[in-house]
Amino acid sequence: MSSRPTLDYRAKSHLPYFAYACHRFSGLLLACFIPLHFLMLSQSLRGAEGFEASLKLTDFWVFKFGEWALVVLLAVHLAGGVRLLIIEFGPWNGLRKGWIQISILFAIVCGLLFLYFAN
Repeated sequence: MSSRPTLDYRAKSHLPYFAYACHRFSGLLLACFIPLHFLMLSQSLRGAEGFEASLKLTDFWVFKFGEWALVVLLAVHLAGGVRLLIIEFGPWNGLRKGWIQISILFAIVCGLLFLYFAN
Protein backbone atom coordinates (compact mmCIF):
# COMPACT_ATOMS: atom_id res chain seq x y z
CA MET A 1 0.00 0.00 0.00
CA SER A 2 1.57 3.27 -1.10
CA SER A 3 1.23 6.39 0.93
CA ARG A 4 0.39 9.71 -0.59
CA PRO A 5 3.42 11.96 -1.11
CA THR A 6 3.58 15.04 1.08
CA LEU A 7 4.73 18.46 0.03
CA ASP A 8 6.82 20.50 2.37
CA TYR A 9 6.30 24.19 2.99
CA ARG A 10 8.91 25.20 0.42
CA ALA A 11 6.79 23.84 -2.43
CA LYS A 12 4.05 26.34 -1.65
CA SER A 13 6.05 29.33 -0.49
CA HIS A 14 7.14 30.84 -3.78
CA LEU A 15 5.60 33.52 -5.99
CA PRO A 16 4.38 31.24 -8.83
CA TYR A 17 2.35 29.19 -6.34
CA PHE A 18 0.84 32.41 -5.00
CA ALA A 19 -0.13 33.40 -8.55
CA TYR A 20 -1.61 29.93 -9.13
CA ALA A 21 -3.63 30.11 -5.91
CA CYS A 22 -4.89 33.65 -6.61
CA HIS A 23 -5.99 32.67 -10.12
CA ARG A 24 -7.90 29.62 -8.89
CA PHE A 25 -9.40 31.40 -5.87
CA SER A 26 -10.56 34.38 -7.96
CA GLY A 27 -12.16 31.98 -10.45
CA LEU A 28 -14.07 30.22 -7.67
CA LEU A 29 -15.29 33.50 -6.18
CA LEU A 30 -16.36 34.76 -9.61
CA ALA A 31 -18.26 31.51 -10.16
CA CYS A 32 -20.07 32.12 -6.86
CA PHE A 33 -20.96 35.65 -7.99
CA ILE A 34 -22.71 34.54 -11.20
CA PRO A 35 -25.84 33.08 -9.51
CA LEU A 36 -26.22 36.19 -7.36
CA HIS A 37 -25.94 38.36 -10.46
CA PHE A 38 -28.60 36.33 -12.26
CA LEU A 39 -30.83 36.54 -9.19
CA MET A 40 -30.62 40.33 -9.24
CA LEU A 41 -31.31 40.42 -12.97
CA SER A 42 -34.30 38.11 -12.56
CA GLN A 43 -35.91 40.75 -10.37
CA SER A 44 -36.40 42.87 -13.50
CA LEU A 45 -38.66 40.15 -14.93
CA ARG A 46 -41.07 40.67 -12.03
CA GLY A 47 -41.57 44.31 -12.85
CA ALA A 48 -39.94 47.67 -12.37
CA GLU A 49 -40.95 47.93 -8.71
CA GLY A 50 -39.21 44.70 -7.71
CA PHE A 51 -36.10 45.64 -9.62
CA GLU A 52 -35.97 49.11 -8.07
CA ALA A 53 -36.37 47.60 -4.62
CA SER A 54 -33.48 45.22 -5.23
CA LEU A 55 -31.34 48.05 -6.60
CA LYS A 56 -31.88 50.04 -3.39
CA LEU A 57 -30.00 47.29 -1.57
CA THR A 58 -26.88 48.19 -3.52
CA ASP A 59 -26.67 51.59 -1.79
CA PHE A 60 -25.24 49.97 1.36
CA TRP A 61 -21.49 50.09 1.94
CA VAL A 62 -21.25 46.29 1.89
CA PHE A 63 -22.38 46.21 -1.73
CA LYS A 64 -20.04 49.06 -2.66
CA PHE A 65 -17.15 47.07 -1.19
CA GLY A 66 -18.42 44.00 -3.06
CA GLU A 67 -18.37 45.90 -6.35
CA TRP A 68 -14.78 46.93 -5.72
CA ALA A 69 -13.85 43.37 -4.78
CA LEU A 70 -15.52 42.11 -7.96
CA VAL A 71 -13.42 44.47 -10.10
CA VAL A 72 -10.24 43.37 -8.32
CA LEU A 73 -11.18 39.67 -8.70
CA LEU A 74 -11.85 40.15 -12.40
CA ALA A 75 -8.51 41.91 -12.83
CA VAL A 76 -6.66 39.18 -10.89
CA HIS A 77 -8.31 36.43 -12.90
CA LEU A 78 -7.70 38.21 -16.20
CA ALA A 79 -4.05 38.92 -15.45
CA GLY A 80 -3.46 35.38 -14.21
CA GLY A 81 -5.12 33.90 -17.28
CA VAL A 82 -3.11 36.06 -19.68
CA ARG A 83 0.07 35.12 -17.80
CA LEU A 84 -0.76 31.43 -18.18
CA LEU A 85 -1.47 31.88 -21.89
CA ILE A 86 1.87 33.58 -22.37
CA ILE A 87 3.62 30.78 -20.51
CA GLU A 88 1.81 28.05 -22.45
CA PHE A 89 2.01 29.50 -25.95
CA GLY A 90 5.03 31.80 -25.75
CA PRO A 91 8.52 30.81 -26.78
CA TRP A 92 9.86 31.41 -23.25
CA ASN A 93 10.72 28.82 -20.64
CA GLY A 94 10.04 29.09 -16.93
CA LEU A 95 7.45 30.92 -14.90
CA ARG A 96 8.85 34.45 -15.23
CA LYS A 97 8.44 36.16 -11.88
CA GLY A 98 8.30 39.56 -13.57
CA TRP A 99 5.03 38.62 -15.27
CA ILE A 100 3.57 37.65 -11.91
CA GLN A 101 4.54 41.01 -10.48
CA ILE A 102 3.03 42.81 -13.47
CA SER A 103 -0.18 40.79 -12.97
CA ILE A 104 -0.39 41.83 -9.33
CA LEU A 105 0.31 45.45 -10.23
CA PHE A 106 -2.38 45.34 -12.93
CA ALA A 107 -4.97 44.10 -10.42
CA ILE A 108 -4.02 46.79 -7.90
CA VAL A 109 -4.19 49.54 -10.53
CA CYS A 110 -7.61 48.32 -11.71
CA GLY A 111 -8.92 48.38 -8.14
CA LEU A 112 -7.54 51.87 -7.52
CA LEU A 113 -8.95 53.19 -10.81
CA PHE A 114 -12.34 51.79 -9.88
CA LEU A 115 -12.20 53.57 -6.52
CA TYR A 116 -11.13 56.81 -8.21
CA PHE A 117 -13.89 56.80 -10.83
CA ALA A 118 -16.68 55.44 -8.58
CA ASN A 119 -19.16 57.93 -7.21
